[in-house]
Amino acid sequence: MKQLIQVRVKAVCADPLKLKTDILAIGLFEQKKLAGLAAEIDRRGGGAISALIRLGDFTGKVKTSALLYTQNKLPAKRLLLVGLGEKNKADIDTLRTAAAMSADKAVELGACDIVVCIGGDIDSKKRPEQIARALTEGLCFGAYRYDEYLTDGDSQKPRPTVLKAVIADNSAAFISGAKKGIATGLITGSAQNLARTLANRPANVITPQSLAAEGKAIARNFKGLRCSVMDEKKLAVKKMGGILAVGKGSANKPRLIIIEYRPSKITSKTPVVGLVGKAITFDSGGISIKPSEGMQDMKFDKSGGIAVMAAMSAIAKLKPKIRVLGIVPAAENMPSGGSYRPGDIITTYSGKTVEIHSTDAEGRMLLCDAIAFAEELGCGTIVDIATLTGACVVALGKKRAGLMGNDAKLIEQLKDASQQTGERLWHLPCDDEFVEAMKSKIADLKNTGGKWGGACTAAAFLSRFVKKAKWAHVDMAGVGVWGEEKGQTPGSVGFGVRLLTEFVMAQR
Repeated sequence: MKQLIQVRVKAVCADPLKLKTDILAIGLFEQKKLAGLAAEIDRRGGGAISALIRLGDFTGKVKTSALLYTQNKLPAKRLLLVGLGEKNKADIDTLRTAAAMSADKAVELGACDIVVCIGGDIDSKKRPEQIARALTEGLCFGAYRYDEYLTDGDSQKPRPTVLKAVIADNSAAFISGAKKGIATGLITGSAQNLARTLANRPANVITPQSLAAEGKAIARNFKGLRCSVMDEKKLAVKKMGGILAVGKGSANKPRLIIIEYRPSKITSKTPVVGLVGKAITFDSGGISIKPSEGMQDMKFDKSGGIAVMAAMSAIAKLKPKIRVLGIVPAAENMPSGGSYRPGDIITTYSGKTVEIHSTDAEGRMLLCDAIAFAEELGCGTIVDIATLTGACVVALGKKRAGLMGNDAKLIEQLKDASQQTGERLWHLPCDDEFVEAMKSKIADLKNTGGKWGGACTAAAFLSRFVKKAKWAHVDMAGVGVWGEEKGQTPGSVGFGVRLLTEFVMAQR
């Protein structure tokens, strides 16, 4: 298989116009008059940028770009203009998006190095560290290609194995601050791309067993982590009825993956945060089988669990002063003579019983066991993340994930993390009125709640398995995957990795 593209980033205090590179990328706001670096480049280039703007071929709008060839008028072979939109609306995610576009274009052209001059003047309140981190994360994101199963051939366009990026600025103070941001951005950007790769791999490659092996590999490769795995026998001993029920129909038996991070100093007062992620390695719907159209994308139903695993790799490098448990219940939801059925009553790990109305509402059956287990392990704060409901996509579309929980401060902390990472959340309710829809007449709960408010009733169901912990639920069903649209690499976007990492690093 092909090796994924490595991204290397460094900060250099230098005049960008004197640096030799395959591509010089500069950010431009929507404006009629050029200034600063853009004006100087335009002067040297005989007004080429001004001509593009006058013709309307480049407007500076967000997610737009234009490529110019410098004709030896600059040391850079190519000039890439990247739109930043209206200056008063630009934020840190604008820079991340612009950097991603720059790296994407570099890989598309087969370029091996790029100099980035984007965002130094976006907002005096943004620290160099923040700007450099966002640019680095964007560069990692844009350079990513999932092509490990593409065989070499004449039809395959060559692409670099390494992309070397330089963040250049004349200000020594900016570059000094940028270096720490680059170091952090490489950690979080690489973790996000790890999640994308694991999520993109098909179900014949990623099974619950092989995902557990990936968890052990992460623990081996990142100091400060350790991983333990419960197989189906241990799950049966622990009476994890929800996880076992979902995995009954598959030849690939379920697993519970626990990745733990422990800081160097720990006391009885050290906070413990639990990150719980749903990992259905393939979701056919089980007996309540899904329509065949689009079923190939059900390999992405493991995205929440993979976000947790990849976040743990970043957390291990960033070294917070709290304990973190990454808990990933993994199963394959398949129909067979051994599958759990609509009408079955399942006893979960908590002891609560659940009447099954749909075997395609399987994610909450995994999560309810894992959440109860996380609290038993001492997690005072629990955040779960899952591609849980189509109802959340109906409610919020594909631009935001749903956020629900039982603690207002925790909700605000996650929203703050979201503001930093650009992985947008929208707070939805999961009050007791939604719990009413999940009550069964013959068991404690049922696993579906009717036609309306499906994202809220699913979260309300999960809330019944939390005793005293602060708990939040992220429904990422609509935001984890991109299609083959213009300028987008198809497949997983690794949603949640940076969000969870940022949240954990803010805990005290």
